[in-house]
Amino acid sequence: MKSETKEKLMGVSVATLATALFKRGLRNQVIQGVHPVKMKGKNMVGPAFTLRYMPAREDRNQLTEFRNPQHPQRVAIETCPEGHVMVIDSRKDARAASAGDILVTRLMVRGGAGIVTDGGFRDAVTIGELDIPAYHTRPSSPTNLTLHEAIEINGPIGCGDAPVFPGDIIVGDDDCVIVIPAHIADEIADEAAEMTVYEDFVVDQVKAGETIIGLYPRTKDEHLATFEAWRKKNGR
Repeated sequence: MKSETKEKLMGVSVATLATALFKRGLRNQVIQGVHPVKMKGKNMVGPAFTLRYMPAREDRNQLTEFRNPQHPQRVAIETCPEGHVMVIDSRKDARAASAGDILVTRLMVRGGAGIVTDGGFRDAVTIGELDIPAYHTRPSSPTNLTLHEAIEINGPIGCGDAPVFPGDIIVGDDDCVIVIPAHIADEIADEAAEMTVYEDFVVDQVKAGETIIGLYPRTKDEHLATFEAWRKKNGR
Protein backbone atom coordinates (compact mmCIF):
# COMPACT_ATOMS: atom_id res chain seq x y z
CA MET A 1 0.00 0.00 0.00
CA LYS A 2 1.29 3.43 -0.94
CA SER A 3 2.04 5.74 1.98
CA GLU A 4 -0.20 8.42 0.40
CA THR A 5 -3.06 5.95 0.20
CA LYS A 6 -2.68 5.01 3.85
CA GLU A 7 -2.56 8.66 4.90
CA LYS A 8 -5.80 9.40 3.04
CA LEU A 9 -7.54 6.34 4.48
CA MET A 10 -6.54 7.41 7.98
CA GLY A 11 -8.72 10.49 7.54
CA VAL A 12 -11.96 9.09 6.12
CA SER A 13 -14.88 7.25 7.71
CA VAL A 14 -15.98 3.71 6.97
CA ALA A 15 -19.37 5.16 6.00
CA THR A 16 -17.79 7.33 3.31
CA LEU A 17 -15.76 4.39 2.02
CA ALA A 18 -18.91 2.27 1.86
CA THR A 19 -20.53 4.88 -0.38
CA ALA A 20 -17.49 5.03 -2.66
CA LEU A 21 -17.51 1.23 -2.99
CA PHE A 22 -21.27 1.17 -3.54
CA LYS A 23 -20.78 3.48 -6.54
CA ARG A 24 -18.71 0.64 -8.03
CA GLY A 25 -21.38 -1.96 -7.31
CA LEU A 26 -19.72 -3.37 -4.18
CA ARG A 27 -22.43 -3.68 -1.53
CA ASN A 28 -21.08 -6.17 1.00
CA GLN A 29 -17.65 -4.90 2.02
CA VAL A 30 -18.49 -3.88 5.59
CA ILE A 31 -17.67 -6.62 8.11
CA GLN A 32 -21.04 -7.07 9.76
CA GLY A 33 -21.47 -7.29 13.52
CA VAL A 34 -17.98 -6.24 14.63
CA HIS A 35 -17.28 -3.29 16.90
CA PRO A 36 -14.15 -1.82 18.47
CA VAL A 37 -13.20 -3.43 21.75
CA LYS A 38 -12.39 0.13 22.75
CA MET A 39 -12.58 3.27 20.62
CA LYS A 40 -9.14 4.61 19.71
CA GLY A 41 -10.11 7.91 18.10
CA LYS A 42 -8.12 7.12 14.97
CA ASN A 43 -8.44 4.76 12.04
CA MET A 44 -6.96 1.32 11.69
CA VAL A 45 -5.49 0.88 8.19
CA GLY A 46 -3.46 -1.98 6.73
CA PRO A 47 -3.38 -4.90 4.30
CA ALA A 48 -5.23 -8.03 5.38
CA PHE A 49 -3.43 -11.08 6.75
CA THR A 50 -6.01 -13.79 7.35
CA LEU A 51 -6.68 -16.74 9.63
CA ARG A 52 -9.56 -19.15 9.10
CA TYR A 53 -11.25 -21.32 11.70
CA MET A 54 -13.44 -24.36 11.00
CA PRO A 55 -15.66 -26.36 13.38
CA ALA A 56 -13.50 -28.17 15.91
CA ARG A 57 -13.33 -31.95 15.99
CA GLU A 58 -12.83 -33.17 19.53
CA ASP A 59 -9.94 -35.55 18.88
CA ARG A 60 -7.96 -32.78 17.16
CA ASN A 61 -8.61 -29.94 19.58
CA GLN A 62 -7.43 -30.66 23.10
CA LEU A 63 -5.45 -28.14 25.17
CA THR A 64 -2.30 -30.07 24.28
CA GLU A 65 -2.62 -28.68 20.75
CA PHE A 66 -1.27 -25.36 22.02
CA ARG A 67 2.05 -27.12 22.71
CA ASN A 68 2.44 -27.69 18.98
CA PRO A 69 4.89 -25.06 17.64
CA GLN A 70 3.13 -25.27 14.27
CA HIS A 71 -0.32 -24.51 15.66
CA PRO A 72 -1.85 -22.20 13.00
CA GLN A 73 -3.20 -19.66 15.49
CA ARG A 74 0.23 -19.21 17.07
CA VAL A 75 2.03 -19.27 13.73
CA ALA A 76 -0.32 -16.61 12.35
CA ILE A 77 0.48 -14.29 15.25
CA GLU A 78 4.20 -14.87 14.75
CA THR A 79 4.17 -14.39 10.95
CA CYS A 80 1.67 -11.56 10.39
CA PRO A 81 3.77 -8.91 8.60
CA GLU A 82 4.39 -5.56 10.24
CA GLY A 83 1.75 -3.01 9.33
CA HIS A 84 -0.85 -5.66 8.42
CA VAL A 85 -4.26 -6.22 9.98
CA MET A 86 -5.00 -9.77 11.09
CA VAL A 87 -8.53 -10.69 10.01
CA ILE A 88 -10.02 -13.85 11.51
CA ASP A 89 -12.88 -15.89 10.14
CA SER A 90 -14.41 -17.29 13.33
CA ARG A 91 -17.60 -18.47 11.62
CA LYS A 92 -19.52 -15.53 13.15
CA ASP A 93 -19.44 -17.48 16.41
CA ALA A 94 -18.36 -15.69 19.59
CA ARG A 95 -19.08 -18.58 21.93
CA ALA A 96 -15.35 -19.40 21.93
CA ALA A 97 -12.60 -16.79 21.83
CA SER A 98 -10.62 -16.14 18.65
CA ALA A 99 -7.64 -14.97 20.75
CA GLY A 100 -6.77 -13.42 24.10
CA ASP A 101 -4.70 -10.57 25.45
CA ILE A 102 -1.35 -12.41 25.35
CA LEU A 103 -1.59 -13.20 21.64
CA VAL A 104 -2.89 -9.73 20.79
CA THR A 105 -0.07 -8.19 22.83
CA ARG A 106 2.43 -10.24 20.83
CA LEU A 107 0.83 -9.05 17.58
CA MET A 108 1.10 -5.45 18.81
CA VAL A 109 4.78 -5.82 19.75
CA ARG A 110 5.51 -7.30 16.32
CA GLY A 111 4.04 -4.20 14.65
CA GLY A 112 0.60 -5.41 13.66
CA ALA A 113 -1.75 -2.62 12.58
CA GLY A 114 -4.80 -4.23 14.17
CA ILE A 115 -6.90 -7.36 14.59
CA VAL A 116 -10.48 -8.15 13.58
CA THR A 117 -12.65 -11.19 14.24
CA ASP A 118 -16.29 -11.98 13.57
CA GLY A 119 -16.13 -13.95 16.83
CA GLY A 120 -15.06 -12.70 20.23
CA PHE A 121 -11.92 -12.04 22.27
CA ARG A 122 -11.21 -13.21 25.78
CA ASP A 123 -9.57 -10.69 28.13
CA ALA A 124 -11.38 -7.97 26.20
CA VAL A 125 -10.92 -5.28 28.85
CA THR A 126 -7.15 -5.81 28.79
CA ILE A 127 -7.09 -5.87 24.98
CA GLY A 128 -8.97 -2.57 24.94
CA GLU A 129 -6.13 -0.92 26.87
CA LEU A 130 -3.46 -2.10 24.41
CA ASP A 131 -2.03 0.23 21.79
CA ILE A 132 -3.52 -1.75 18.91
CA PRO A 133 -7.01 -1.48 17.38
CA ALA A 134 -9.11 -4.59 17.96
CA TYR A 135 -12.62 -5.39 16.73
CA HIS A 136 -14.92 -8.24 17.70
CA THR A 137 -18.60 -9.04 18.23
CA ARG A 138 -18.54 -9.43 22.02
CA PRO A 139 -16.30 -10.68 24.85
CA SER A 140 -15.86 -14.44 25.05
CA SER A 141 -14.02 -16.50 27.66
CA PRO A 142 -13.77 -20.14 26.44
CA THR A 143 -10.64 -20.99 24.46
CA ASN A 144 -11.16 -21.34 20.72
CA LEU A 145 -10.30 -25.05 20.94
CA THR A 146 -13.70 -25.75 22.49
CA LEU A 147 -15.49 -24.93 19.23
CA HIS A 148 -13.04 -23.81 16.53
CA GLU A 149 -9.95 -25.20 14.87
CA ALA A 150 -7.46 -22.77 13.31
CA ILE A 151 -6.97 -24.41 9.94
CA GLU A 152 -5.62 -22.00 7.29
CA ILE A 153 -3.30 -19.00 7.28
CA ASN A 154 -3.54 -16.20 4.72
CA GLY A 155 -6.13 -17.62 2.37
CA PRO A 156 -9.41 -16.06 1.20
CA ILE A 157 -11.99 -15.89 3.98
CA GLY A 158 -15.41 -14.58 4.85
CA CYS A 159 -15.47 -12.35 7.92
CA GLY A 160 -18.83 -11.04 9.08
CA ASP A 161 -20.23 -11.87 5.61
CA ALA A 162 -17.59 -9.73 3.88
CA PRO A 163 -15.18 -11.37 1.41
CA VAL A 164 -11.56 -10.81 2.44
CA PHE A 165 -8.59 -11.71 0.26
CA PRO A 166 -5.02 -11.50 1.55
CA GLY A 167 -3.67 -8.03 0.80
CA ASP A 168 -7.06 -6.33 0.64
CA ILE A 169 -6.99 -3.04 2.50
CA ILE A 170 -8.76 -3.06 5.85
CA VAL A 171 -10.03 0.19 7.36
CA GLY A 172 -11.64 0.45 10.77
CA ASP A 173 -12.94 3.52 12.56
CA ASP A 174 -14.76 3.97 15.87
CA ASP A 175 -17.90 2.47 14.29
CA CYS A 176 -16.94 -0.57 12.24
CA VAL A 177 -14.62 -2.14 9.65
CA ILE A 178 -14.62 -2.26 5.84
CA VAL A 179 -12.66 -4.24 3.24
CA ILE A 180 -11.33 -2.45 0.13
CA PRO A 181 -10.24 -4.69 -2.76
CA ALA A 182 -6.52 -4.12 -3.15
CA HIS A 183 -6.59 -3.25 -6.84
CA ILE A 184 -8.87 -0.23 -6.33
CA ALA A 185 -7.54 0.99 -2.98
CA ASP A 186 -5.71 4.00 -4.43
CA GLU A 187 -8.70 5.34 -6.35
CA ILE A 188 -11.09 4.67 -3.47
CA ALA A 189 -8.78 6.56 -1.10
CA ASP A 190 -8.61 9.53 -3.50
CA GLU A 191 -12.37 9.65 -3.96
CA ALA A 192 -13.18 9.19 -0.27
CA ALA A 193 -10.76 11.94 0.71
CA GLU A 194 -12.52 14.34 -1.66
CA MET A 195 -15.93 13.20 -0.43
CA THR A 196 -14.83 13.86 3.14
CA VAL A 197 -13.88 17.45 2.34
CA TYR A 198 -17.32 18.10 0.88
CA GLU A 199 -19.06 16.32 3.77
CA ASP A 200 -17.20 18.51 6.27
CA PHE A 201 -18.39 21.56 4.35
CA VAL A 202 -21.95 20.23 4.41
CA VAL A 203 -21.82 19.74 8.19
CA ASP A 204 -20.76 23.36 8.64
CA GLN A 205 -23.57 24.55 6.36
CA VAL A 206 -26.22 22.44 8.08
CA LYS A 207 -25.10 23.63 11.52
CA ALA A 208 -25.51 27.17 10.19
CA GLY A 209 -29.13 26.43 9.25
CA GLU A 210 -28.83 25.43 5.57
CA THR A 211 -31.31 22.89 4.18
CA ILE A 212 -29.90 19.61 2.89
CA ILE A 213 -32.08 19.81 -0.25
CA GLY A 214 -29.77 20.62 -3.12
CA LEU A 215 -26.78 20.62 -0.78
CA TYR A 216 -26.38 16.94 0.05
CA PRO A 217 -26.12 15.54 -2.51
CA ARG A 218 -25.19 18.70 -4.36
CA THR A 219 -27.77 19.28 -7.08
CA LYS A 220 -27.77 23.07 -6.98
CA ASP A 221 -24.83 24.78 -8.66
CA GLU A 222 -25.08 27.72 -6.27
CA HIS A 223 -23.48 25.57 -3.58
CA LEU A 224 -20.36 24.99 -5.66
CA ALA A 225 -19.09 28.55 -5.31
CA THR A 226 -19.79 28.50 -1.57
CA PHE A 227 -17.93 25.21 -1.25
CA GLU A 228 -14.89 26.47 -3.15
CA ALA A 229 -14.75 29.58 -0.94
CA TRP A 230 -15.04 27.43 2.20
CA ARG A 231 -12.34 25.11 0.94
CA LYS A 232 -9.94 27.97 0.24
CA LYS A 233 -10.62 29.54 3.63
CA ASN A 234 -10.00 26.27 5.48
CA GLY A 235 -7.02 25.12 3.44
CA ARG A 236 -8.79 21.95 2.28
